[in-house]
Amino acid sequence: MRILGIIMAGGKGERLYPLTKDRSKPSVPFGGNYRIVDFVLSNFVNSGIFSSYVLVQYLSQSLIEYLRTTWRSEGIIPDHFLTCVPPQMRLGEIWYRGTADSVRQNINLVKDFNPDLVAIFGADHIYRMDVRQMIDFHLKNKADVTVAANSVSIKEASAFGVLGVDKDSRIVQFDEKPAKPQPIPGNPKMAYASMGNYIFNTDVLLQVLQKRFCDVPALDFGKHILPKILTDHRTFAYNFQSQTLPGAKPYEEPGYWRDVGTIESFWQTNMDLLGPKPKLDLNNPQWPVNTTASRLPPVKNLGGTVIDSMLGNGCIIYPKTKIKHSVLSSGVIVHEGAEIEDCVIMDSCEIKAGAKLKKVIMDRFNTTAPRQTIGHDPEADAQKYYIDPSGIVVIPRGKSKF
Repeated sequence: MRILGIIMAGGKGERLYPLTKDRSKPSVPFGGNYRIVDFVLSNFVNSGIFSSYVLVQYLSQSLIEYLRTTWRSEGIIPDHFLTCVPPQMRLGEIWYRGTADSVRQNINLVKDFNPDLVAIFGADHIYRMDVRQMIDFHLKNKADVTVAANSVSIKEASAFGVLGVDKDSRIVQFDEKPAKPQPIPGNPKMAYASMGNYIFNTDVLLQVLQKRFCDVPALDFGKHILPKILTDHRTFAYNFQSQTLPGAKPYEEPGYWRDVGTIESFWQTNMDLLGPKPKLDLNNPQWPVNTTASRLPPVKNLGGTVIDSMLGNGCIIYPKTKIKHSVLSSGVIVHEGAEIEDCVIMDSCEIKAGAKLKKVIMDRFNTTAPRQTIGHDPEADAQKYYIDPSGIVVIPRGKSKF
């Protein structure tokens, strides 16, 4: 069976500003060694989907360069590829106008590959998913369209697109952020939230995009297409939490899936990786998250105290430092007497001697002053940095030294 992956990676990520000041959301560093886009790409490769197009748009150069240097696009056979696709403007001099429009503007790629199924996934969530199990569900139910669904509480469901299903998991209703979400049959306290990931039969995708909705300019799968195809096409909800993920630990949160679309959620999701029993354990050889092959040496700790933290390759930790409950990316240097707590420090940053940082997200290529304090005095921090409503201090990307 021929399966084509299409990854929608063109979003602005405005709520994640200033981390998205110079890059798109999927290109934002995450978890010490990764970029956000690594998670969906790893899910595809681990699931045996080796033919994928990545649709990019806003501030895309960082993402394009990262994929070029990290994810090799040449496969053993011609059908194994990973290709970035900027807007081609085949339908006129227009940018992508929604998730479905981005696919519609590149429908020639689908036709040329001639797959049986098209897996259309977003690029800006943190999760592990065996897509093959979703495909098996799609085939078993003779579905035309399958939507990945995550079980959320009724109280939380109003923040999502909610899938109303019958007892056989066929979608009978779709509501965008409803005041009264429809519960899962037999489970009145939970509802199905759309994850924005779809499996389409190719003929159905072509019919929907080229005929039924061909005259609709701005076009989203969730907002426009899904609610209107339920009666005409066999559309099912796949329960993401029903999967059995290889290598998953018993203490991990079932169905872990996070939209890191805000500063607070981005910080909290990084914190979820910490502790002896993390909600998402990145140490899973059976389902690895692939990323850059680091050419940096191992971590060098010269006498600092490191508690419940993750350190990327090339970090140097000098004596009398204290690093607690934090995520440090590769090449971070922490000088003598510095203190870092509840922080996300991205690669190639330098924390000078005696500096104290608490609940700070520091983007790449930044250097503090000696004995500088950040995250301890909101009024002083507000004069220099962006402070999120959650209280997290965000320092935008600095200038590379190279």
